[in-house]
Amino acid sequence: MPTELKMPALSPTMEEGTLAKWLVKEGDTVKSGDLLAEIETDKATMEFEAVDEGTVLKILIAEGTDAVKVGTVIALIAGEGEDASDAAAGGSSQSASTDAPAAPPAPAAKAPEEKTPEPAPPAKGGGETPPAASAPVAPLKAGGEDRVKASPLARRLAEAQGIDLASLTGSGPGGRIVRADLGSAAGGVKSAAPQAAAAPTQSKPATPIDTDIPHEVVKLSNMRKTIARRLTESKQQVPHIYLTVDIRLDALLKLRGELNASLAARSIKLSVNDMLIKALALALVEVPECNVSFAGDTLIKYSRADISVAVSISGGLITPIVADAGNKAISAISTAMVDLAGRAKEGKLQPAEYQGGTASISNMGMFGIKQFDAVINPPQGMIMAIGAGEKRPYVIDDALQIATIMSATGSFDHRAIDGADGARLMKAFKALVESPLGLVA
Repeated sequence: MPTELKMPALSPTMEEGTLAKWLVKEGDTVKSGDLLAEIETDKATMEFEAVDEGTVLKILIAEGTDAVKVGTVIALIAGEGEDASDAAAGGSSQSASTDAPAAPPAPAAKAPEEKTPEPAPPAKGGGETPPAASAPVAPLKAGGEDRVKASPLARRLAEAQGIDLASLTGSGPGGRIVRADLGSAAGGVKSAAPQAAAAPTQSKPATPIDTDIPHEVVKLSNMRKTIARRLTESKQQVPHIYLTVDIRLDALLKLRGELNASLAARSIKLSVNDMLIKALALALVEVPECNVSFAGDTLIKYSRADISVAVSISGGLITPIVADAGNKAISAISTAMVDLAGRAKEGKLQPAEYQGGTASISNMGMFGIKQFDAVINPPQGMIMAIGAGEKRPYVIDDALQIATIMSATGSFDHRAIDGADGARLMKAFKALVESPLGLVA
């Protein structure tokens, strides 16, 4: 019988994806670790690798197909040593059984009644209970050997990241651990509790627009659909409170120039945003009441500041994470952001690099935006919106002078963060930016 290749879950929240491109064709021989296809998720395009050797017997889902549900059979692989004609017959039968529902079995005469077990009650948090068939299979031992069954690429990545494969469950055929299974174990802050107990509000389908104005209809990408859904839920379910401060940038700009002069030999160029990431992280450490997530009847208090940084990419927005930014040097933050932003624009980030974070920062100063209110990215409790630095009249030492001023607005989840605590965070952030030596101490 052929092996079914199923649409993988390439992130913990992935429910469907677009089969962007096949990297093999029918009749190709593949081995474990070979790349089979490119899968477009809501945030990135990721490669799907083979976990077993064999021959590509049948491609069931054409490239370019979107909204392919996780677990859908996308191709059939004839195993090593398996007769292709037998595999084809088995594949046809198996494919048919996938496409058409099996006829219900005839009831046995006078069969004893069996008590149907009561379904388990849904977990708190209002989410639906996932079907049993989608549960990951526990990793198997290969051939009776005392080792976990995993693909070669997954083994290499696990070794590089210090992940114990025995602690993971595999989503590949036969319970084999593949690269996607490493995402949830490879760093990033994860919520330890369910989110709000209320079920998410279902968005009302948009009414089709009937217009005589010349136009074109553009199909939404998976990323744009996810942005629309998550931000709608955030504004509907999260009570936002907005706090704005004006911050003098002259000292920070002067320090940035001095640091860049000293770092020129290392080809590192600090941006203002790199320094603001550091300032937000240190402010969250100073005011831990704002480094939190609301989770229904519990509050998650984070012990480090992982800053999600909004990066505009083709088709949407993604928020790569600078982990433990408060304990990183500004030069390390700058190097990390160059790498993360570059791979984000190429769609090459791993899920652990953009899922998680304890707070976000969004900077629109480069577009000349003076001030704006950003939407919180749940389950985070706050986001800092950065406006442009501009020359303004400003009172310094009781005298009206010209200074470089920017407006920063914090959006806070009022269920988890009181206005006074939000104000303390804004005050701490302003102090760090206006006396920036604290950023390099």
